[in-house]
Amino acid sequence: MSHNLLKGKRGIVFGALNNMSIAWKVAERAVEEGAIITLSNTPLAVRMGTTQELADKLNAKLIPADATSVEDIENVFKESMEALGGKIDFVLHSIGMSPNVRKKRTYDDLDYEMLSTTLDISAISFHKMLQVAKKMEAIADGGSIVALSYMAAQRTIYGYNDMADAKAMLESIARSFGYIYGREHNVRVNTISQSPTMTTAGSGVKGFDSLVDFSERVAPLGNATADDCADYCVVMFSDLTRKVTMQNLFHDGGFSSMGMSYRAMEQYLKSFDCPESDLKFKEFKDEKGKIIYG
Repeated sequence: MSHNLLKGKRGIVFGALNNMSIAWKVAERAVEEGAIITLSNTPLAVRMGTTQELADKLNAKLIPADATSVEDIENVFKESMEALGGKIDFVLHSIGMSPNVRKKRTYDDLDYEMLSTTLDISAISFHKMLQVAKKMEAIADGGSIVALSYMAAQRTIYGYNDMADAKAMLESIARSFGYIYGREHNVRVNTISQSPTMTTAGSGVKGFDSLVDFSERVAPLGNATADDCADYCVVMFSDLTRKVTMQNLFHDGGFSSMGMSYRAMEQYLKSFDCPESDLKFKEFKDEKGKIIYG
């Protein structure tokens, strides 16, 4: 259902690879809400993925670009303003990749050249994007720029590896640049810390299926899906959030505020192969069998 939240707005969505991508869902929802957009991804991703199908569906120009290249980013903003007929109102940065994760290098045995690549692609590309946009005066007054993050930036998550460092840097860039961009051009810069979501990139993280299951059991509202995240991004792009900036916004069903939940404890106790675990679990219900949450 459309509420025309982005009617008349122009946007750029970086990182849509296939229909599992959060960026893919964001692009669809943005257009549904009245926006016109361009899409960008690496030349390899464009060739290997199905982004052209999305571009055709949304009548959006697809601009291949290496997000680590300042020259390529400049071209994306230039071509986007030409194609869309004016300055850009919103941008989504949904870019992340770790060669160390792909090569199964553990955090205490990182390849530092690959670490540099991780940081450049997953975080520094965001700074380059912001700096290019500001120098080109490409973002309209009151515009909104959002990057997708994950709570491994604040807490140690098994298997997330050097991507945690990249996300921490990404969030820092949003705060530091958000101050300057907000003061000088009234542009908002935020990150959204999303639930673990089964995307092509996420599935490469060690133990990801188990992580998704665990967070689903802990989060009071359950995991936020890619579609849920798209809805949230649309709100952040809209004028409804024009005073929200420099924030890392948790969008995870409440997981980030939890320590232990009933459902997670239930599964944990079931993992013990002894009758006592069943007896212990009964302590979490009252005499009528009602679950005691508090």
